[in-house]
Amino acid sequence: MLLEQVRIFLEQYTAENKLAQSYVEERLQQFTAAGAVDYTIEEMDYALKLAWRNSNKCIGRLFWKSLHTFDRRHLKTVQEIYEALLAHIDYATNGGKIRSTISVFDPSVRIWNHQLIRYAGYKTANEIIGDPASVEFTQKCQELGWQGAGGRFDVLPLVIQVGDAAPVVFDIPKTHILEVELRHPTLEWFRELGLKWYAVPMISDMKVEIGGLDFVSVPFNGWYMGTEIGARNLADSERYNMLPIIAEKMGLDTSKNMTLWQDYALVELNRAVLYSYKEDGVSIVDHHTAVEQFLLFEKQEQQAGREVTGNWAWLLPPMSPATAAIYHRPMDNTKHKPFYRYQQAPYQNR
Repeated sequence: MLLEQVRIFLEQYTAENKLAQSYVEERLQQFTAAGAVDYTIEEMDYALKLAWRNSNKCIGRLFWKSLHTFDRRHLKTVQEIYEALLAHIDYATNGGKIRSTISVFDPSVRIWNHQLIRYAGYKTANEIIGDPASVEFTQKCQELGWQGAGGRFDVLPLVIQVGDAAPVVFDIPKTHILEVELRHPTLEWFRELGLKWYAVPMISDMKVEIGGLDFVSVPFNGWYMGTEIGARNLADSERYNMLPIIAEKMGLDTSKNMTLWQDYALVELNRAVLYSYKEDGVSIVDHHTAVEQFLLFEKQEQQAGREVTGNWAWLLPPMSPATAAIYHRPMDNTKHKPFYRYQQAPYQNR
């Protein structure tokens, strides 16, 4: 059964890279003789690119070929893995000129974090300070001995586990963390809100299946679409919930929905995000340009003889979705392997 799934992947790899047909049988014979499947770095690299190309929820797939792979499957100790994660952060951040990057580790490795860099959330008797989405993980970090400063934007530590050994907590030195302080092109008071966000979204809790093998620690990143920060992370009522505060500072009437105060505040928050990232030289894309890039991706895939699948609800930007050219179009959400998928957090088993 495993070798059949391996064959399917190798046939796609061979066809798309225009290799000799004998390649598949040669590799299968090698795996059979060794008694184990061990993909080459070239095979892994292409599989991880394919997984991005097949990611139905991702609007940024135009750049799938640019993904840079760090093969870290040989690393066995938490210290080595920690250092590799810092190297990933540095390479991907690149002083703000963000590079799409992925690191692949041995299946025995688990990274507990949702993202390599993310803000803590502290639950107090009266409120949540920081990011409400991080409360559970923050509590786990505290149980493991980490003590955050209790602020709104404290970067969480990395938590790394190898096999059945106890997880180990590592702080991320500030020199490895690039953040953007948010300000507005015309609203001078915006800076006083004290908002900021980290430069690179590095997802670290998803897995990918490649030819029947699960790789459960494959942290990867692109760069932000502005609305991920401005229309979700900072705006959602279950996250930082900044719209009421911004609306009040703008002098808007928040007593009734029909004044559209949320819409006005949302636009200005997103303007601030895009303006600040651009001013600081940090890669970011607005949602209108992201849609245009997705349409170009579709065109390229059609020229290659491949149909694009996608999750309509995720591909539509969370802001002004009706302006997107894909708004009125039905979309096939069929999933093709390999692709990145969710998995249960290891600390939820404890």
